[in-house]
Amino acid sequence: MNLVLHRVTCPLDPFTVDLDLRFEGRVTGLFGPSGAGKTTVLDLVAGLRMPSRGRIALGGRVLTDVENRVRMPTRDRRIGYVVQEDALFPHLRVEGNLLYGCPHRVDTKSDVFSFMHVVEVLELSHLLSRSVARLSGGERQRVALGRALISRPELLLLDEPLGSLDRELKSRILPYLAKVRDEFGIPMVYVTHAPEEVMALCDHVVVMNEGRLVGQGRPEDWFEPDEGWRLKGYLKVS
Repeated sequence: MNLVLHRVTCPLDPFTVDLDLRFEGRVTGLFGPSGAGKTTVLDLVAGLRMPSRGRIALGGRVLTDVENRVRMPTRDRRIGYVVQEDALFPHLRVEGNLLYGCPHRVDTKSDVFSFMHVVEVLELSHLLSRSVARLSGGERQRVALGRALISRPELLLLDEPLGSLDRELKSRILPYLAKVRDEFGIPMVYVTHAPEEVMALCDHVVVMNEGRLVGQGRPEDWFEPDEGWRLKGYLKVS
């Protein structure tokens, strides 16, 4: 992943996000307690927030540069964003939600992001004609994930996609996230405060607290088994 936040600051209450960071993993876990500024980082990358200072670049493309007054529109950034609340359109069925924002449907076997391939990987074919009101929480998240993939993003941002699910549903959805990681090979930034999700999905972790970098590295260097997994004494996460 070639995502760089160079001397980025963004005032929040009661602290300021202040980061100079390069995301180094294929799937990077952005980890820290609730209120650490993790979602703000995703919003800055997606163009939903503007920093007060700094530069953000993805794959050599400058997304934001405050000093030079560059702010690429969100729609042009080629970034998929999956939020905890899934944000599906209630007036559209599953198929309509999947195709929203993707006017050119491509269904070739060689196209990894084609509608049919995404539907197959996420096992959504039996849900296409269903109203989103009749979906379970796990099904809704799979649809939201599919919609992001069909847009052919260069980067996928996931903001606690399992946060609203119970333990049983989390165990069902985690394998789908792993399939997306392995099947599509797309760089991902995965926000969570659940160590077991980092260990299951990520090859790199960035640890944040109060808007600042605590450290980063391999997940196994930061977490240890303790009736599951816990951070190695650096930070209390709640």
